[in-house]
Amino acid sequence: VQLVESGGGLVQPGGSLRLSCAASGFTFSRYDMSWYRQAAGKERELVALISNAGRSTNYADSVKGRFTISRDNAKNTVYLQMNSLKPEDTAVYYCNAARWTYDYWGQGTQVTVSS
Repeated sequence: VQLVESGGGLVQPGGSLRLSCAASGFTFSRYDMSWYRQAAGKERELVALISNAGRSTNYADSVKGRFTISRDNAKNTVYLQMNSLKPEDTAVYYCNAARWTYDYWGQGTQVTVSS
């Protein structure tokens, strides 16, 4: 099983980034997918979740209206479009796949929002 995140980097406040997470080694379309983040010195928190078929999404209050989660089951990939980025969005962003007792994590990608 592999989850490989990409798309992180340094961006100025107000800017945008699109994260991608490419999955392999499991039946992607059967899993709910999520993005989490962990800032330095803080606990990991859920940012956004999308159901296995993509019909349902959920967001942390802090990112509602700015971030959009989506998935392409044909490409085994989940995305996180991040707009209007703020310095407090700075964190390592992790991709997660979950189904029943199965729980897989990527290695994370750093997002830094700074002028």
